[in-house]
Amino acid sequence: MKLSLKLALIATTLLLINIKVNAQTTAAKTFGLSLGLEPGLPTTTQSTYTAFTLGGTIRLQYGITNNLSATFTTGGYHFFSKTIPGTDIRYGSFGVGPVKAGLKEFFIPNFYINAEAGVGVEVTQQGFSGGQKKLLLSPGFGYGDKHWDVGFHFESLTGQQNNYGIFGLRIAYGFKL
Repeated sequence: MKLSLKLALIATTLLLINIKVNAQTTAAKTFGLSLGLEPGLPTTTQSTYTAFTLGGTIRLQYGITNNLSATFTTGGYHFFSKTIPGTDIRYGSFGVGPVKAGLKEFFIPNFYINAEAGVGVEVTQQGFSGGQKKLLLSPGFGYGDKHWDVGFHFESLTGQQNNYGIFGLRIAYGFKL
């Protein structure tokens, strides 16, 4: 948890102190929308029980300036379970529904850093009632142009003494609204 919090703070600090920017995917005072595919690898306790994650997200961006955007992201991640050692039985699979907001800043042409925070709601085989709500912090970086966005991020999910994360890749196609 300490490492993920430090990463989120570093990314947020870089967003706030970087003032010279040269590229954008969402111009000032305009909206953009992107649809993303997100494969990932679970960390800490979840790497014992799950092999990988796969998700889909939708992100709304609003250009605050030509180089800084506010973001709102939601969607879902599925954790694909491993087989219990010595058996043919799998651990229970589950998903997480993220709802997060943040900032995305282009610091050189087409390259950005971003930071998002929000809540991740676990969805178990019993539905939403079986899951927990987690604090979600997500620093990242990537490449974006007029339509495509390819970024790496770390999703830190903490709370209820069961903390884990996802090292993820987001490949998205976007367009202006």
